[in-house]
Formats: sequence, structure tokens, C-alpha cells
Amino acid sequence: MTIGVWIIFAALLAANALYVAAEFGAVGVRRSRVRRLSEDGNVFARRLLPYVEDAAALDRYVAASQIGITLSSLILGAYAHATATPALTPWIARHLAGPLGLDAEAITSAATVTVLIILTAVQVVLVELIPKSIALQFPTETALGTVMPMLGSVRIFRPVIFVLNGAATAVLRLFGGGPTTHRHLHSPQEISLLIAESRDGGLLEPDEHKRLQRALQLSLRTASDLMVPRGRLTMLNADTPWTDVIRVVAASPFSRLPVYRGTPDQIFGIVRVKDLVRRFLTDAATPLDRLDPLIRPVPRIPADLPADRIIGALRAKRAHLAIVVDKDAPEHVVGMVTIHDVVGALL
Repeated sequence: MTIGVWIIFAALLAANALYVAAEFGAVGVRRSRVRRLSEDGNVFARRLLPYVEDAAALDRYVAASQIGITLSSLILGAYAHATATPALTPWIARHLAGPLGLDAEAITSAATVTVLIILTAVQVVLVELIPKSIALQFPTETALGTVMPMLGSVRIFRPVIFVLNGAATAVLRLFGGGPTTHRHLHSPQEISLLIAESRDGGLLEPDEHKRLQRALQLSLRTASDLMVPRGRLTMLNADTPWTDVIRVVAASPFSRLPVYRGTPDQIFGIVRVKDLVRRFLTDAATPLDRLDPLIRPVPRIPADLPADRIIGALRAKRAHLAIVVDKDAPEHVVGMVTIHDVVGALL
């Protein structure tokens, strides 16, 4: 084969590798990093930014790279069959035909299969694995380095992208699905790695790093891990005399006291110390016969509720705290948890 043939082979492999790297680079790059580079005047970042900030535009960008991968692979395969197979056939005929007893048709088939195997191995290593590895390790540099040829590809392939995306959407709708877009998603492990890299790079103080790590691990803790156990709670019986209520409140370190009727498992509300003090100061001469006018409702949550869902549950009930009950016996109170307990786990 001539030098020109080898140059064409190299060009097709390079084009294929470029599209692979561009796809993984665009999906893996951080938008905040691209935005910062764009604000600093980086021309390539300014051209890439509209695609990484808009999911639909990123979808078209990735579609262009996938079309480029497919076309370059098909052209490379056809060109290899047209050039490499005829060049390899005489060698097989001289060295293998006699010992293996191959006829002319078998020699051609052997040459075709050999070229296919070699081409596949080269593509997997040089075009798939290496560009993908580089793009995942250096997503920002890869995305910026491939953005200019990719912008040209997006323009050239725009009609094809429109038709193929429309066909894909129609097929998905037939099966009850809908159109999907590429988004920048990170697993908790990846986020943890990014936080560690930011700390090592001096962008995060040790305390900030610790708080962010705790936030990621919050879902591993439950209400039972954060609550004040029932044995440490100061509770009031709904029928407690007013003078005894004042004495209990004065001795308690808590600002909100659960109220029960009958047994401590029958908690049906809470009393705020602020409300009790206000009532005592404004109308001390006429003490309350019952606490009911000052009692506020309180929600209940299971002891196994993940800590990262406690705040959502409290917000939904417009409550500051909740009574924690046994997950297997909801009638059994095991403690009380507040928003401050969740925040304390972070800080």
C-alpha cells in the first residue's frame, strides 16, 4: 500500500477518535468550569458554553459526535476492504494457501477476516479506549480542544440530527416513553472526589470540606441517629396542674415540650416555652385549668427515615420538630427530632 493510503487510514482513525473524545469531553466537563473560563475570555469556552448549559443543545452536540463516529467507522471499514484486503491477499496466497489448502475464494475470505480483526483491534484501542480515557481524565481540556471541529459537524449534520432525533422520539413514544436529553450527572462518589480535589487545590477550607462530606453522608443516618431519646425528654401530661407546669418548664433545658395524655406513648402535641411564659406574664392571676389552648400539633415520623428526608417531611407539615416512633410499632414513641438536630449533624 502507498503512503497516501496510510495517510487516509490515519485521517479516518483520527476523525473517529476526535468524535469519541468530543462526546465524553462534552458530557463530562463541568459547566461551572466552562463558565468561568468563558468569563475569563477563553474563546473556546465561550463557544462551548451554550451547549453545556442547555440540555437540548448538548443533545444535538452529542448526536453530531455519534453520527461522526458512525460515518467515519463505516468509511474506514469500506476503505480498508477496498485497499488492505487486495494488498493482503497475495501474501496469504504465497505463505498460507499451500499449507492450509486454501482455494482462491478462501484466500480472499481469509484476507477479509484478517483485515477486519486487525481494524477492529486498532479501533478499540486507538479510537475508543485511549480517547475515552483521556476525555474522562481531562474533560475540560478535551472539550475545549475538540469544540471547533464539533461546531462544524453540528452545522453539517443538522438536517440528519433533526431527522434521527425525530425518529428516535417517535419510537420512544410508541413504547410509552418520551424524549431524553444528555445531562451532567455525578454519583455521590464522584461528588466526593470533586470535593476532595477542591480541598487539595485550596478552594475549600478544611471545615468546609468536612461539612460537605457530612452532607453527602447524611442519607446514611436516620432519625433514630439524630433524635433526642425518649428517656431524655421533658414531657408534660395534658392534665398537669398549672403550678406544676411552671415548675417543670423552669427546670427543663428545652424550648418545646411534648404533651401526652394517659401514657408517654400518647403524645399528641407540643407546648412552646415561649407561649407558656407569655401566658404567665400577661395573666398570671388567672392560671390555666388545662394546657389545651397552648398545645400545637406535632407530626410523627418513623425511626428509620433517612436524615436527608427529615427536613422535607418537616417542611411539608410546616413543623419545627417531629415525634419519632418505632418503625415496627408506630404507637411506641422512641424520641424527638428537630431541624436543629439535622443541621447539627452538618455543622
